[in-house]
Amino acid sequence: MTNLRIVSTPGSPAPAGHYAQAVVHDHTVYVAGILPFDPNDPGAPLGDVEQQARRVLASLAHVLGAAGSSLDHLLQVTVFVADLSDWGVVNDVFAATLGDHRPARAVVPVLPLKRNAALELTAIAALASD
Repeated sequence: MTNLRIVSTPGSPAPAGHYAQAVVHDHTVYVAGILPFDPNDPGAPLGDVEQQARRVLASLAHVLGAAGSSLDHLLQVTVFVADLSDWGVVNDVFAATLGDHRPARAVVPVLPLKRNAALELTAIAALASD
């Protein structure tokens, strides 16, 4: 498939395995799982769930920007949460960050995430030029 483009940005945590931060195909951006690690200091403390949610969305914005998209072009987001009782805080951060834009979304409770992160997300977005 020659119309695939791999996306990489220092504004989001570097992949820890054999995958890309995102892949663009046919005007769509597919974003890999993003954990709330500081891309400039991956071993830094994660902070509370609100800080982690803000970090994940900031990283997502960087990946989408590098792909030629933005948070306003999000189509779908899957959020994996280690503690479902944190969902209210995470949802509030999403609302404050995305404003009136409401992508399709799923919330999935999971076993502990890497380094006991509170959440991880994946996303699909349209390119901004579309």
